[in-house]
Amino acid sequence: MNSRRTRAENVTCAVIGAGAWGTTLARMLGQQGCRVRLWARRAEAAEQIQITRENTRYLPGFKLPDTVATDSDLNVVLTGAEAVIIAVPSPGLRDVSAQMAGKMADEALLICATKGLERDTSKRMSEVLTEELRPPDPDALVALSGPNLSKEIAQGMPAVSVVASPDRAAAERAQGLLNNNLFRVYTNCDIIGVELGGALKNIIAIGAGMSNGLGYGDNAKASLITRGLAEMCRLGQVLGAMPGTLWGIAGVGDLIATCNSRLSRNWNLGYRIGCGERVGDILDSMHDVAEGYYTVHAAKQKAEQADVEAPITQAVYEILYEGGSPQTIARRLMSRRQRTEHEPWHGPEVGDW
Repeated sequence: MNSRRTRAENVTCAVIGAGAWGTTLARMLGQQGCRVRLWARRAEAAEQIQITRENTRYLPGFKLPDTVATDSDLNVVLTGAEAVIIAVPSPGLRDVSAQMAGKMADEALLICATKGLERDTSKRMSEVLTEELRPPDPDALVALSGPNLSKEIAQGMPAVSVVASPDRAAAERAQGLLNNNLFRVYTNCDIIGVELGGALKNIIAIGAGMSNGLGYGDNAKASLITRGLAEMCRLGQVLGAMPGTLWGIAGVGDLIATCNSRLSRNWNLGYRIGCGERVGDILDSMHDVAEGYYTVHAAKQKAEQADVEAPITQAVYEILYEGGSPQTIARRLMSRRQRTEHEPWHGPEVGDW
């Protein structure tokens, strides 16, 4: 594990979270020759996966290789792990990471594969982990993000992702661990931008799903995605992200996939709202967490604190939390004041503009 680029062969790796994404990552690493321990919160779930070699609840139809073992005991899963990948839903990240504190080796590579912002504090996932785990070198924490729909990756379809960290060596270790012929991984120094891209795109995806559910057509959805990207960049710039990051894999790439795929939980949440279902009923029926539901609460707070204009975030928040009518709010968005498309990060305006 001291080499510049970690290779998966024979590496002992803990994956924390046996949802669709955690199970997919565990399965992929196991297929690459990594010795994987997958942590499931419920003992009965861990036993079912271990015995049947399949996560029938979150990733049905995909067998796990013999290199993957499942357990509900964090001590068992974390002891001796050379790499730890955290893939629990954002609402549970603080609680799970608090339980993990003191159970990992100081030199373990720590990768956060959870996307979102903490609802009550508006903090990024790496900030939550740093507070709870208190790693010896917080800058060595790595964030994994990108257009990574779990089922497609489990099916062996090509995908790219990005690992971000202020520590280049840590990012390259994560790249070496995760990269394979079907999952191409890039490195990035901008962990703020990568995490914000992975979180904020879920808000726009909920809006895109609503647009589809309302039957507004491709022009409307393309417009919402484009203006959503501008909103992401506007907020990201104020919060310390590099604008170019949000034009890349964790920004535009993830935004395109999440806003257009029926495999996206956030798109599905928005679509069902657009079709007339109640938010509470939809959430109760979903096995997986739609991260955008929690992120929009946090993003709205961040935008207000930073005095950043975020009309789409505000619109999605009102629909999800205040019972706003999607049709009424869509009309309001279309009748906002006229303005230029130019944003500060585009560079100097031309001529007498």
